[in-house]
Amino acid sequence: MRETTIQVLPTVALRGVTILPNMVMHFDINREKSVQAVEEAMLKDERIFLVTQKNTAVQDPTLDDLYEIGNIALVKQVLRLPKGMLRVLAEGTERAELLDFETTEGLLRSKVAVCDDGDEAPMDEVEQMAFMDNLKDLFSAYAQEGKRISKDLQIQIMDIDELEKLVDQIAINMPVSYVQRQRLLEAVSLRDRYFVLSGLLANEVEAIKIRTELQMHIKERIDENQKEYILREQLKEIREELGDDDVQSDIRKFREETEKLQAPDEVKEKLFAEIRRFENVVGNPSESGVIRGYIETLLGLPWDKMGRDNRDLKKARKVLEADHYGLEKVKERILEYLAVRLITKKGEAPILCLVGPPGTGKTSISKSIARALGRTHIRVSLGGVRDEAEIRGHRRTYIGAMPGRIAAGLHKAGVKNPLMLLDEIDKTGSDHRGDIASALLEVLDPEENDKFSDHYVELPIDLSEVLFVATANDVNAIPRPLLDRMELIEISSYTDNEKMHIAKEHLVPKQIRTNGLKKGQLEITDEALAIVMDGYTREAGVRNLERQIGQICRKTALKCQEEKKKSIVVTPENLEDFLGRRKFTEETANEKPEIGIVRGLAWTSVGGVTLETEVNIMPGKGAFVLTGQLGDVMKESAQTAVSYIRSSAEKWKIEPEFFDKHDIHIHIPEGAVPKDGPSAGITMASAMVSAITGIPARCDVAMTGEITLRGRVLPIGGLKEKLLAARKAKIRTVLVPEKNRPDVEEMDKEITEGLEIVFVRTMEDVLPRILVSEGKDANE
Repeated sequence: MRETTIQVLPTVALRGVTILPNMVMHFDINREKSVQAVEEAMLKDERIFLVTQKNTAVQDPTLDDLYEIGNIALVKQVLRLPKGMLRVLAEGTERAELLDFETTEGLLRSKVAVCDDGDEAPMDEVEQMAFMDNLKDLFSAYAQEGKRISKDLQIQIMDIDELEKLVDQIAINMPVSYVQRQRLLEAVSLRDRYFVLSGLLANEVEAIKIRTELQMHIKERIDENQKEYILREQLKEIREELGDDDVQSDIRKFREETEKLQAPDEVKEKLFAEIRRFENVVGNPSESGVIRGYIETLLGLPWDKMGRDNRDLKKARKVLEADHYGLEKVKERILEYLAVRLITKKGEAPILCLVGPPGTGKTSISKSIARALGRTHIRVSLGGVRDEAEIRGHRRTYIGAMPGRIAAGLHKAGVKNPLMLLDEIDKTGSDHRGDIASALLEVLDPEENDKFSDHYVELPIDLSEVLFVATANDVNAIPRPLLDRMELIEISSYTDNEKMHIAKEHLVPKQIRTNGLKKGQLEITDEALAIVMDGYTREAGVRNLERQIGQICRKTALKCQEEKKKSIVVTPENLEDFLGRRKFTEETANEKPEIGIVRGLAWTSVGGVTLETEVNIMPGKGAFVLTGQLGDVMKESAQTAVSYIRSSAEKWKIEPEFFDKHDIHIHIPEGAVPKDGPSAGITMASAMVSAITGIPARCDVAMTGEITLRGRVLPIGGLKEKLLAARKAKIRTVLVPEKNRPDVEEMDKEITEGLEIVFVRTMEDVLPRILVSEGKDANE
């Protein structure tokens, strides 16, 4: 760009307007400096410098407030308007660069230099034609899409055959902002003006297309909404004529129920706000349905509504004793809570976790507790639940959202102090949707659950008055933080005597009623019940026993109908007519001592069992084989036992090279049944010592205990079930770890009666009692 001689011209700083060369337009001015500048131009040669302000809000611009390139224009006409305003008609002539300006004699004068594009390389004819064709295509598309250029003007511009004139005419007639027009003004060379103009045209075409599409979408939506609105208004009028104005009656009903609701002010404020929303979205069925469901949920929750507790301690004890035989710890804990409640008038509700095998009455005792306390019983099944939203609820933004199971349970109970049973709490899961156990931490924490947060309800719910009772089969499956919040009560297996009492006092009368029999139509002798327990069921609880009694009742009903019998007595002799052949045989002790066979005791989910451990020694190269579907812990116990025997080989008179020249094979029968745990450690060690030394092992002795590398015997669990299994197998002596002595001392005599329980500390205590000494009777 080459600059010409510097000129000094009167100047007007334009606000929101940019004038291009060859462009004729009018503008209004009222600033005194601008008025003086126009008047001076009219008195002289009518030439004036027009430059645009960067910020239209500036009243007294400086050099930095103005664009560098302006336009030297000729003032064609001036009109005086009211309030000292001038309307000026001017024609742009040529671009000029603003070098400096000053205020003299009350007006702005600028030093400017006319811009010249003489330094630009000239374009050849082919390039100009290409530029013109492209520019005409863009302008044609702009004119068709925008429809802001008249047909006559389109024809005039399309007929122009000179590039510079075409660029200037399109730039002048395009309705663009002053900022975009300033960019065209600052493009001094023809090539620069072409590229700036082409970019503006292309952008405008795209913007017009987008605006057109948006307008079409908006119009379609408005038309659809307008149609729906008209139809709904008509429907509303029809309903009013028929007197069927359900929505308004629902709104009135919601307001009345909110006024009567026993709830904190925060809840009522929320309800009134939602009712107002519901009233405003009557025409939107999807939104109104969501709000209606939310209002009904809030109205149904028992915010401050309490149920009346039973305060009669004797009545509570009577109910608990009548419904269940045994379960003394559970009953005692509930009566303790009730006693404290009677004294203090409040008392913190306990959070109990009943752990025990299936069928031991964990779920049914919760119903008895609710009856004893006079509370509503709510069962929440957690078995297999994986989604955290099942506990905390779904947020209302989701379609089909609903409150969590805890809030839903309270809604169903209708009072804030029910007994809530969390059934199968050990069988919850976790995945990408959250961890149920973590969600339950807030529910079962007495310090936090007075403000439990449900995502759907969005208001704090008080769970401090709820009596939570959880049930589980395996305490090891419950995460430690969750277990720490609950009071653990273990419900162990029933003894034969307990099962007999339960069957006679509860199960038989219940099944007689269930199957429509009358009193006196069926009698089951004690001997027959004993055979049912031993020969047809093998469990820790009484669930299968109840099924077998139910089958006897059904067979009795059939006989009474077909054979017209008035009463039937079930005895050991005719029991098979009702239940078929025995399903289980008695596990009894071996008849005589054998080498390498020792009986151990194991705990299973259905009670205790005895397991024979067999060991064979064969010539070989020191291989060690374990079979019987043993778990990793049990295999490690066997390895520990071998290491102990090898380290103390001299004590048991075993040759040092014995283990290099022989293979040892340990097998535990019933290979289809998985087995695991450390409590068979001393059993496997004793069987191996018997097999290696050739000394028979006593057949009337059973044992349980974990072994260490140094031969120490560590404590184990499930001792009650194991001792019951030993009694059933007619075992005389049971070897038990010394550290389990407190467990044995707490047991009823019914369990330990007839058993000689020997407490052992080390393998040196175990082996003399299991191996048959020379010259002694095998069963001594």
